[in-house]
Amino acid sequence: MYKIRLKNVAKAHQYEELTKIFIKPEEFIIVLDEKDVNASNSISQEEFDNNRELTDKINKSFEFSLDESREQLAKDMFIAFNEEFGKRPVWGTLTGIRPVKLFGDLTGETGSRDKAKAILRNLYMVSDSKSETVADIYDYQMKTAGKAEKNSLGLYIGIPFCPTRCLYCSFTSNTASQDVIEKYLDALIEELDFVGAEMKDRGLYAESVYIGGGTPTTLTAEQLDKLLYKLRMNVDLDRLKEITLEAGRPDTVTEDKLKMAVKYGVNRISINPQTMNDNTLKLIGRAHRADETIKAFELARGVGVKEINMDLITGLPGETTGDFAYTLDKVLSMSPENITVHTLAVKRASRLAEKDKNYHYHHADEAGEMMEYAYERLGAEGYIPYYLYRQKHMTGAGENVGFCKIGTENLYNIRIMDEHQSILALGAGGVSKVYFPEENRLERTANVSNYEIYMQRLEEMKERKLKNFFMEVEKC
Repeated sequence: MYKIRLKNVAKAHQYEELTKIFIKPEEFIIVLDEKDVNASNSISQEEFDNNRELTDKINKSFEFSLDESREQLAKDMFIAFNEEFGKRPVWGTLTGIRPVKLFGDLTGETGSRDKAKAILRNLYMVSDSKSETVADIYDYQMKTAGKAEKNSLGLYIGIPFCPTRCLYCSFTSNTASQDVIEKYLDALIEELDFVGAEMKDRGLYAESVYIGGGTPTTLTAEQLDKLLYKLRMNVDLDRLKEITLEAGRPDTVTEDKLKMAVKYGVNRISINPQTMNDNTLKLIGRAHRADETIKAFELARGVGVKEINMDLITGLPGETTGDFAYTLDKVLSMSPENITVHTLAVKRASRLAEKDKNYHYHHADEAGEMMEYAYERLGAEGYIPYYLYRQKHMTGAGENVGFCKIGTENLYNIRIMDEHQSILALGAGGVSKVYFPEENRLERTANVSNYEIYMQRLEEMKERKLKNFFMEVEKC
């Protein structure tokens, strides 16, 4: 077992996450001057000294001190762990989810793209290739999306229902009867009416709308009609640049639903195969086959959906790089406008974590090979990376990256990762964010994640938005 002694450190969470990239949680302990209750692997020096059972388990110790900056301490740890374990993660010391935003901040602070890249490489220890990727994505975002207008916001509408629960899923998603879904929809529409009135009163408008989940196409065509009609009544469509509808499960996609979406101005949908290998689909709990993905895609094209995204996952159980290459080739043959490649993240609340909590350590190399293949193959086909984010417990400490044909980027995805625009989120689990440009910071306010409690406490959710979102937006 490893002892990581950190001197002059009060908050250890960042360093704990960095350590987990190299060492499994059960194989290290962080020793501080005083215990940090927010870092699960931390203990005070006094507690450590008095715990003979723990001290006897220690095989090797590292010692670091916070003298110059948190970034320098993280770099010192990275270099020491690299020497000890012979492993050099491509994202360096970065444990946050928004590398592109960090690059943008560094560019603003230094006034130089090259200086920002140098800081990524030399202070944060990010590899040359990833530093270049981040810089290219930032450049593309500035060229295509630019800065959000002051009174604009992104509107998120959450449908927390799925036909089945995937092996790796930890999102707010549930299976439910149509009666329950109908009651939820009524509550959601009431919240939509409320926020629509508040937006109009304050001169706010939605630049983009994202209907996500869960799986929004779990709704019937009639329920989609009901929701999208209310959206039209509450949102100024003249200023709206895009409406995205997640149709993630191909087995929930029908021609009637797609026609309904197009009727109300939905111009982007996401059909998510994850993999085109039927055996893997069955293993991970997806209730569809690969041929149903192709059928759903053809239906969407047939009714006139302009832009289609398809999500894929690297590092799925049992898959090789060859399996992933097969999936990518099948998806490319359909020529969607966007392809988003996710690195499998093993969340604590998922069934996969219950089966193998250290899955993301065991399959790191394969997931990395798959992602590098995706960059190479998609680049050769004319797709470019346009947004990128990371999560905890990602296999191989990798990334999720969206690729697009030039001019087909999803604006909502760019904005929510850039964090320079307010986001108004409706429904169970929705997290609204007020952006304060003068201070370059966000304030969050969340709806409860349980859909049943959301319905019961809807008036409280509306009051939260009034006080913590709309009244705060007026101060910006």
